[in-house]
Amino acid sequence: MKIILSRKGFDSANGGVASPLFEDGTAVSLPIPGGGRAPVTFGQLCAPGTPHEGDLGELAAALTRGKVGGQHRAHLDPDLAAASGPPVPGWRAAFGQVGAAQRHLDYELVGRGDLFLFFGWFRRVERMEDGWRFAAKAPDVHRLFGWLQVGKLVRAGSRPGEAHAQNAGLARHPHLWGWWEETNTIYIAADKLDLPGAPAGTPGAGLFGADPDGVLQLTATDGRTRSDWKLPEAFRPAPERKGLSYHRDANRWSGSGEGTRLRAVPRGQEFVLDNAEDEAIAWAAKLFRTT
Repeated sequence: MKIILSRKGFDSANGGVASPLFEDGTAVSLPIPGGGRAPVTFGQLCAPGTPHEGDLGELAAALTRGKVGGQHRAHLDPDLAAASGPPVPGWRAAFGQVGAAQRHLDYELVGRGDLFLFFGWFRRVERMEDGWRFAAKAPDVHRLFGWLQVGKLVRAGSRPGEAHAQNAGLARHPHLWGWWEETNTIYIAADKLDLPGAPAGTPGAGLFGADPDGVLQLTATDGRTRSDWKLPEAFRPAPERKGLSYHRDANRWSGSGEGTRLRAVPRGQEFVLDNAEDEAIAWAAKLFRTT
């Protein structure tokens, strides 16, 4: 099994602010603003299971001071919860990728049975009289927010009309709309998670819930930046393993055992751990105790 740490949601170039981390420990990844290929708007999306009771347009407008609002199109990718957006008959959880990032996934032979763990940039928010605002002095962190274990790959290509017709459950997924590069690929979730140590019956994709123990946070609690991570030793390159892709320079790593630290790269979307060892699988399984 491969484990892929996949960066998604608002960033400094797309949205311009962090996604919100609520006081109860839940989080919502704000999808990046989309163009004409995005079939849904922020106003059509919501944040089930979190304290925000309105649509994502209201939330995004409050946090971006009106730069992104309900009328803007949203690139809902990954799409991990049926209740997050407009109803779709036979809805399926899915994630799309294209370009250099998809070529990297192909190079690393990512496919059926492999596990995507999605993370993004988050910051604590608090409710004010005029809506949600980022809490003063709240740290910026990288945090996991969802998962998808691959059940099927769809090579949608540059003109995804045929793939769209054959996959009605993906009707709101942006990678089935408009024109794309030929590398355009969609990863459809397995029905059930197959991961030793994870709770039986866990869906093949979904959103993580509250995180009282901090197991979903990649950023070290004493990290100087959000890119200062704490990870299991099994993600580190060694003579017997390649380690996490884009992080195979030994100089990015320090400490050992429980104190293993990584200085994560500032750019890049898909970081692949090939042939995940028992330690990495046990770490991943522990994440699902929060769902």
